[in-house]
Amino acid sequence: MQPTSSAEVLNRLPAFHDNLPAGVIVYATDGRIVFANRQAQDLLGLVDDRLLGAATGTSGLAFVREDGSPLPPDELPFNIVLRTGCKLAELVAGVRVGASTRWLLCHAYPECDAAGVQQVVLFLTDCTALKAAQQSLEKSEERLRLVLKGSTDAPWDWDLVSGEVYYSERWWNMLGYRGDEGYDTPDGWQRLMHPDDAPTVAAYIDELLPSSREGFSLEFRLRHRDGHHVPVLVRGYVSRDAGGRAIRISGVNTDLTERKQLERHIHELAYCDHLTGLRNRRFLIEELDHVLTRGRRSGHYGALLYLDLDNFKQLNDTMGHDTGDQLLRQVALRLRRAVRQSDVLARLGGDEFVVVLEDLDTSLHGAASEVERVAVKLLAALALPYQFASSLFKSSASIGIALFDGAPTSVETLLKQADLAMYRAKADGRNGARFFDRGMQDAVERRADFEAAMVSGLSSGEFRLFCQPQFDRHGRLVGAEVLVRWQRGEDELIGPDHFIGFAEESGFILPLGEQVLRESCETLARWRDDPVLGGVKLAVNVSVHQMRDPGFPMVVERILQCTGAPANRLYLELTESVFAADMEEIGARMHVLRARGVFFSLDDFGTGYSSLAYLSRFPLAALKIDRSFVRDVGVARDATPIVEAIIALGHKLKLEIVAEGVEHEAQRKFLIRRGCSSLQGYLLGYPLPMAEFERVHRGKWSSRNGPAAPC
Repeated sequence: MQPTSSAEVLNRLPAFHDNLPAGVIVYATDGRIVFANRQAQDLLGLVDDRLLGAATGTSGLAFVREDGSPLPPDELPFNIVLRTGCKLAELVAGVRVGASTRWLLCHAYPECDAAGVQQVVLFLTDCTALKAAQQSLEKSEERLRLVLKGSTDAPWDWDLVSGEVYYSERWWNMLGYRGDEGYDTPDGWQRLMHPDDAPTVAAYIDELLPSSREGFSLEFRLRHRDGHHVPVLVRGYVSRDAGGRAIRISGVNTDLTERKQLERHIHELAYCDHLTGLRNRRFLIEELDHVLTRGRRSGHYGALLYLDLDNFKQLNDTMGHDTGDQLLRQVALRLRRAVRQSDVLARLGGDEFVVVLEDLDTSLHGAASEVERVAVKLLAALALPYQFASSLFKSSASIGIALFDGAPTSVETLLKQADLAMYRAKADGRNGARFFDRGMQDAVERRADFEAAMVSGLSSGEFRLFCQPQFDRHGRLVGAEVLVRWQRGEDELIGPDHFIGFAEESGFILPLGEQVLRESCETLARWRDDPVLGGVKLAVNVSVHQMRDPGFPMVVERILQCTGAPANRLYLELTESVFAADMEEIGARMHVLRARGVFFSLDDFGTGYSSLAYLSRFPLAALKIDRSFVRDVGVARDATPIVEAIIALGHKLKLEIVAEGVEHEAQRKFLIRRGCSSLQGYLLGYPLPMAEFERVHRGKWSSRNGPAAPC
């Protein structure tokens, strides 16, 4: 009896083979298709009459590779089974169905008898969707590999159920380790964590795992192989089962080293002084606010020490700004060594430094004693000589101290108090320390009120010009000195000794000086054609602050043009303090004005740091002998030769000599005999308001050709 073939069996079971979830094709040994069920026809897109009897590779049945090229004959499922006589498992091949490719999972086996292979049965399963998903996954993985290859991210994965952990190659490279050095365990990363970060991270994970959260992000540090710690940003995802239990954690580590370095650099730019490396004003203001808050909670006193170097400007002017910068760096180094690491040390700017002390005694007396010891230590450190190349420079500092406790106060108030105390230290002789007290604040407030009143008085015309006459040796009126008085109210007339100092310190001297100069020039213009006063010169005092103003020559030029005053009747009186600094610039401005016709007189000659260089380098026209020498003529043994020497020197240099403070006849006669050019003083005439000065002196000269006897 002949064995029943598969085709015969299947032909007897049409319902069976047409409902199989796979396509079935039966090949004869010559390669012809002898059977194909309905699923095979549907999968291949061919009808039964085009399959039966056809050989592989004909009738539109052609298997292809992934790249679309035909599968070679020796790789066709039928030929492989026929050649090997063995089963074929899981061969994936594509077939063209219309314009698309359908992917089939092929299983085949030979049907054999004693004579050998009789038929080959091929089962086809549609895996097109699976193939598409696989290709999509491969593309995604490839894209991910490309992204991670060029990034600083280091992937890792931790299976919480099995305990298996995966660290990527980038993960190991980031820390300088290999995967076989004992850290490829679930707790490997924990053993590499910075000990200061471990408690925080452990608490974070203990809170994360039982929760329902999925995404997470945190920062900590991992130890590198060479010993330093790498700051990392960890971002990841928690996978949970249907019950919400955490079963897997996956994520990436990002190396934050460069970002942290950039953040530190930005912080240094924002909060550090580039010259000394100390903290700057911005940091001090912010930190001091925290210090005051902590002080209120602790009940302990704190202190702010405001340091200002003495004579720093002198060093800058004589040795240059580079040397000044060197000094500031050395000062910063000495201050660092003299204070505790916990103390706040900052440079406000220029030569001003601040030290903030915390956690002092709880009593005022005890805290003050502690601060005083620190101040003495700082003063001693800053008083040591400074070495610059081959030269030594000695300096000192003045320190103002403001104590604070739990009482409400502001940062601005505290700085202001310490600043006031520092200026008191300077006023008391420098190289010392002073504590702030309420009396200082009261004095400052009075001073601020006084300065505000001066500004108001200038705009309302309260500053009035007075003139004190100057006579030659024959008693003729030849000039007058312009003096300013402040008519504050009807009965209060304030002299310059009480407000000029305030005006110079506050900068008010510039608008005040300009107004005095303008009114003086208006007077000269008014006198131009006056028969009595037309030849009188006016001497106007000019502050050092005016002469140091680069725009001062233009101010004088503008006033002369606007008023029409004769420049050769205007004498600008300077004191020797003008020449203490910026001599070249001061001299240049004087020469500009002298070329315009303005004259200069040196006031109070002999009382300051007099130098004959002033007389030769600057375009001076007159010297004014100070009243202190004139007062002592004939009384003090040294006064007479000094006055005689000044007069003789003036004659040699062809300068006018004006003596002020002449109050006695003996002084007048002495000065005339010695050849003094002009005299000024109460013996000859008191300062008078401008209008009264004009009336008095016109009256003295109008009724006679010669001069009246000086009063």
